[in-house]
Amino acid sequence: MDIIIRNARVLSMDDDAPQAQAVAIAGNRIAAVGSEAEIAALATPSTRIIDAGGATVMPGFNEAHMHIFGGSVALNELSLFGVKGFDDLSAAITAYAAANPHLELLVGQSVDYTVLSEEERVTRYHLDRIIPDRPFMMVAPDRHTAWANTIALEKAGILHGRDVGVGNEIVMGDDGLANGELRESNAMRPVAIMSATGGREGLGVGTGGEPETVTAAERAGDIAVLKQGLAYCASLGITSFQNMDGNLYQLELLKEIEDTEGLPARVRMPFHMKNFMPLTDLEEKAAAWRDRFNTDKLRCNFVKVFMDGVTEGETAVFVDDYAHKPGWKGEPLFSAEHFNQVAVEADRLGLPVAVHAIGDGAVRMVLDGYEAAIKANGKRDSRNRVEHIEVVHPDDIPRFAELGTIASMQPTHPPGSAGLPLEPYLTYIGEERWPYAFAWKTLVDAGARIVFATDWPVSPLPPLSCIHDAMTRKPWRDDMPDHRLTLDETLKAYTRTSAWVEFMEDRKGVLKPGYLADVVVLSGDIEACAPEDIAALAPKFTICDGRITYEAA
Repeated sequence: MDIIIRNARVLSMDDDAPQAQAVAIAGNRIAAVGSEAEIAALATPSTRIIDAGGATVMPGFNEAHMHIFGGSVALNELSLFGVKGFDDLSAAITAYAAANPHLELLVGQSVDYTVLSEEERVTRYHLDRIIPDRPFMMVAPDRHTAWANTIALEKAGILHGRDVGVGNEIVMGDDGLANGELRESNAMRPVAIMSATGGREGLGVGTGGEPETVTAAERAGDIAVLKQGLAYCASLGITSFQNMDGNLYQLELLKEIEDTEGLPARVRMPFHMKNFMPLTDLEEKAAAWRDRFNTDKLRCNFVKVFMDGVTEGETAVFVDDYAHKPGWKGEPLFSAEHFNQVAVEADRLGLPVAVHAIGDGAVRMVLDGYEAAIKANGKRDSRNRVEHIEVVHPDDIPRFAELGTIASMQPTHPPGSAGLPLEPYLTYIGEERWPYAFAWKTLVDAGARIVFATDWPVSPLPPLSCIHDAMTRKPWRDDMPDHRLTLDETLKAYTRTSAWVEFMEDRKGVLKPGYLADVVVLSGDIEACAPEDIAALAPKFTICDGRITYEAA
């Protein structure tokens, strides 16, 4: 045996043997799961013995929705998470600018829509008062809205506005000039390309395409940034993640890391289908990439699509009008006919589809597309997904189980959770929709399969914090449903079901002999923790593919 983990409270996620005391690992596989005595008998003089100290040992976390390149870049940018008020915002930006005199573009991440107040929205004029002489852009937690100062807008060539396509907007002021607010990736990209990475981390989301030119030094820098992000994932107990933006450039960078020193986490990447791409790209690119990248460490075997934007930016799509804006339901990024064609063709090629759909109107359009695929190609085990489902129309709740569609949701996202403000979200959707917002228990009770994640860097990445948020969520009103799942259901949404949605349930997601050795050893017993204390737990060891990828000091 190479590694034995003993004195543990093993949560295997295997229904046939849910609990044990020890785990043995040989090579990159689980060799045995059992009692202290059974596993101790397998030790050899060269076996590494890890004493778990009575803490939880479980399958490594599988983050079902995140963005590795953007998240890795954000680790080195200014975090404005939790900053409130103009004075604190000014202090944070000024200090960051002074510490980074070499940066052409200063970038702040995770700033609340209501950073100034619940009534006042940020404009370039606010930012000019803080930093008038250097380009600066700050991005909302959802990364669908940004705010830039005047010099950044000038250098990007968008101070006078520009056509940025359906669902994107450079918000204009009464003076005929951009007011600083940029909605969606097409509007943000002209500024972002001035950043240290040239905005390459945003291409997977923004265009699904490749950088025009990359020097050897830039490529090496991008690999270094990705390695930092991958190490961060390992430190949080993550042994697998499913990326939600993709392009060939990212795939080739990750392949180089795997070939040279090995990826510390298993990666599933998508082909990102945009509304301007020809349908033939699904066969000529997506299916070809699936064949080229198809190992247990790096796979590209699904299609990602954006159907709408976000509620706070008024780009989410609803069945009925926004509560605060009569006559506006949002504008989908795909027509119903176009998305149906994408869903049918991807399904014909055996490519699962994952679609960002925030509003109930977008969710309905996605479900309609999956139903069209079934009618065209016949019912199959497609494992298609809807990402986020911030609001679901009650008529569409049973359709998830009927269509076999997975609900991919983020417990860190409900306003009031993970430090996010209640406004303007609650006002925008209106009280009638509150019971159907972030309704993961309602979907589970209706028979839907569910996976959990954080959408990092939209929300903080630590899975244990996300599990805490799922277990401690409070209703917005006393008469609203309680959407907390059991601890077992929540952990399975981060392990076993996340492996199933990848079609890898035969080799990971549970601790079972013959399965891949992807394991996390926690600092305490998660079953004995009060829900509010779960976030205080931390990984002590992360093991991926039989290799220790993180060990706490």
